[in-house]
Amino acid sequence: MIDGTSGKILAEKNADTRLPPASLTKLMSLYIISNAIKNGEIQVDDKVRISAKAWKTEGSRMFVKVGDEVPVKELLQGVIVASGNDATVALAEHIAGTEDTFTMMMNQQAKLLGMTNSHFIDSTGLPNKDHYSTARDLAILTQAYIKNFPEDYSYYSEKWFTYNGIKQPNRNRLLWRYQYADGLKTGHTSEAGYCLVASAKKDGMRLISVVMGEPNDEARTEDSMRLMTYGFRFFETHKLYNATSPLIQARVWQGEKSEVPLGVAEDFYITVPTGQYKRIQVSQELNSPLKAPIFKGKTYGILKITLNDQVVASKPLIALDNNPQGGLWRRASDSVKFNIHKYFSKSDEKVNTG
Repeated sequence: MIDGTSGKILAEKNADTRLPPASLTKLMSLYIISNAIKNGEIQVDDKVRISAKAWKTEGSRMFVKVGDEVPVKELLQGVIVASGNDATVALAEHIAGTEDTFTMMMNQQAKLLGMTNSHFIDSTGLPNKDHYSTARDLAILTQAYIKNFPEDYSYYSEKWFTYNGIKQPNRNRLLWRYQYADGLKTGHTSEAGYCLVASAKKDGMRLISVVMGEPNDEARTEDSMRLMTYGFRFFETHKLYNATSPLIQARVWQGEKSEVPLGVAEDFYITVPTGQYKRIQVSQELNSPLKAPIFKGKTYGILKITLNDQVVASKPLIALDNNPQGGLWRRASDSVKFNIHKYFSKSDEKVNTG
């Protein structure tokens, strides 16, 4: 289990064991689909013609028919809520031409997200010895999905889906039994057992849990609830800094300006044990000395958060502005000053914690 905002691991067991993910595979398929919508490659009202291949795909179904023209939005809901293999293949073909090409896109995206122990053979998760993922990788994927596609994430909390006169329930029982749950995806095959990637939000704190290989539906639901209850009870998440807000005015040698603002590229959140937030300490290590030219967006140090003398979080410190080399006089003057200070390894810049 991880905090869905900071990414902090709160509990783990066999997190890197490669296992068959069954329909949890569709989380990656849905990432590709939602990304295509966000980038304008497809539109939610596009009509998708259902192929014979999509129609006859075995497993859970939305119950589309060959030749039907179904809007992308309905197919998306059919994948998320009803776990329709037919809808998944139809969207894969619509985006990539063939499911095989779509699967290549899935594996490429997995690498980009840092999912180092996952490999996909198809878009739906049908049993195959070369088709696998891990609890850690699926947590990484889920955190990225919720962050990048908040509009589509709202579909995951829908309890029912009706198409072609057939009403199907969302198989995620947490939506009925746990008041803070709002997603995500179940999976089951005889090889994979019962799996569930779940997310819940309470008082602004989001948790993501992954359970795989459970013996039955009840076990995956109960274990997920236990993880969520533990996480909300014993941890808290806080926002430390906003993205691109100046945290440090760092000394720059031989530049047009004598300083450059440093900050973090993304909003910086930390997760700590309940009641421990006031005990954190903030420090920085700069790549001293900083010499011009300084390039905006490049890393020039690291921001560290410690609790009880242990580093609990860190982020690169990046330049928020460019600072080109100064003129001849500036460079000459700074060269003298730099030679005086060159043996000092630490600068006296202070982190703005206010």
